[in-house]
Amino acid sequence: MTAPVFVVDGPVPGDRTYVLDGPEGRHAVSVKRLRAGEAVVLTDGLGAWTEGVVAGSEGKDRLLVDVGPVRVEDEARPRITVVQALPKGDRGELAVETMTETGVDAIVPWSASRCITQWRGERGLKALGKWRATAREAGKQSRRVRFPEVADAASTKEVAALLAGADFAAVLHEDRDCPSGALASVPLPADGSIVLVVGPEGGVSPEELAVFGEAGALPLRLGRSVLRTSTAGTAAVALLLGRTGRWG
Repeated sequence: MTAPVFVVDGPVPGDRTYVLDGPEGRHAVSVKRLRAGEAVVLTDGLGAWTEGVVAGSEGKDRLLVDVGPVRVEDEARPRITVVQALPKGDRGELAVETMTETGVDAIVPWSASRCITQWRGERGLKALGKWRATAREAGKQSRRVRFPEVADAASTKEVAALLAGADFAAVLHEDRDCPSGALASVPLPADGSIVLVVGPEGGVSPEELAVFGEAGALPLRLGRSVLRTSTAGTAAVALLLGRTGRWG
């Protein structure tokens, strides 16, 4: 079994005994019940990480870890960003969780015109915080040391600018006869950035498709069936990781 991952605040420690405390230390000692001699990984979630061996514990929330040298995992290429329209209820957190576990590099919440859910004021800040917390926990669970960035909620204009700057940009289209073809068959870059838009349950509006098309994004179908907005991004990321060799 791979070693559990814990997040440290600040620089990742190297070549010394480190005290993991706070919520992470409490989880390690009281929930995971780690004991001396067990392996762990400490990371900042930004790519820096170190392997360690549990030396012991102090109380219920302090784990002593003998850590080795610090390593840095480079950002994978091509970089994959999913623009995720806001789903209803907790389906947004489900989308973030499964895309993180699959390997997405960045997630951009999008307030599409047909979204039932809209993030405004304190409610929006709370929802964004949940998405970011979900990405962090899913990153730990899937043993990642570079967690996906969850950006601030974007407008259609801001999404168009993101698409215009990508090396490959596409909008998942629910039409199984989409004339632009399928994501599984179009050429993809070996480097640079890929940005993919996942629309809401009601679909991307014709006006939004036009704006994204002007920015250089192709409307592409994912498959013969129509997936929910909360699962389409995960399926697409898995397909892209396989096709670009990142899952090789």
